[in-house]
Amino acid sequence: MERKGNLMTYRPDIKVFDATIRDGGLVNNFFFSDEFVKALYLANLRAGVDYMEMGYLADTDVFKVEDFGDWKFCKEENLRRIVGNNDTDMKLSVMADVGRCNIQRDLLPKEESVIDCVRVATYINTMPAAIDMIEYAHSLGYETTCNIMAISKANTPDIEEAIKLLCESSVDALYLVDSYGSLFPEQVQKLTAMYVEQMEAVGKKVGIHAHNNQQLAFANTIEACSMGASYLDATVGSMGRGAGNCAMELLLGFLKNPRYNLTPILRFYEDYILALKAKGLKG
Repeated sequence: MERKGNLMTYRPDIKVFDATIRDGGLVNNFFFSDEFVKALYLANLRAGVDYMEMGYLADTDVFKVEDFGDWKFCKEENLRRIVGNNDTDMKLSVMADVGRCNIQRDLLPKEESVIDCVRVATYINTMPAAIDMIEYAHSLGYETTCNIMAISKANTPDIEEAIKLLCESSVDALYLVDSYGSLFPEQVQKLTAMYVEQMEAVGKKVGIHAHNNQQLAFANTIEACSMGASYLDATVGSMGRGAGNCAMELLLGFLKNPRYNLTPILRFYEDYILALKAKGLKG
C-alpha cells in the first residue's frame, strides 16, 4: 500500500485530536482546575485543533465520585461550565470504556449535549459490547470511533475479525491504539495499512493513539499518518498514562496545514504544564 501525501504538503482529511484532559487525567485522577481546562480549550481553539476530548463518561456506580475530578464523568453541566454552548468549529468528545460506563443512562441525545463524538474504548475480546455502544451512540446522533486498546497483544485473525465487524457497523472511525507504547514504526506501518485498506473501502476513517514508552509516540503517529490515518491523537507536553502520548507541540509543528497554529499550545505548555511538573506531577 502506497503512502499518502509527502512532507511538503498537507492532507485535508487529517484531524488533530487533543486528548490532554482524558489521557492526562489518568495521571492526577482528573483533578484539573476549571482554569486549566478553560485555558486548554481556548488554546486548542486558537491553535486550530479539530477535536478536544473532555474526559471519560465513567459510571458513578463503578467509580466513587469523591475519588475523581469532574472530567472522569463529564456531566453536561460541568462541560457547559467550561465551554458554554461551544459555538465554535472545534468538536468535543468523550470516551466511554466498555464495562466502565452506563451509556444508556448517562449519554444525552446529541441535540441536548455539547458533545459531538463518543469514542468507545474496548479490548479485542469485548467487541460485541463495543459495537452495541457504538450503535446506541450513533442512534442518538453522535459521531463515533472504536478505540481497540492493547492491539500489540492481539492476534492478527482476531484483529481482522474485529475490523470486519466494524466495517459492518455505524462507526465513523477505527483507532489503532498502542496502549503499551511497544510498537515500532514498521509494525505501525503494517497495521495502519491493514486498517486503512478495509475501513476506506466502506467509507470509514482510521486514527492513531500512540504511547511514548519507547519515545516513539511521535514517530509512530507520523508513520500511521503517512499510511493514511486521518485522526491523530496528541496531548500537550505528552501528558498521559505511563510515559505519555504523542506531544501536541511536535505534531502541530510537523503538520503543514496552515490552519494549525503552534504558538497557543506552546504558551499553554509554558503557563500550565510546566507548573504541574514543578509540583511533581508525572506524565
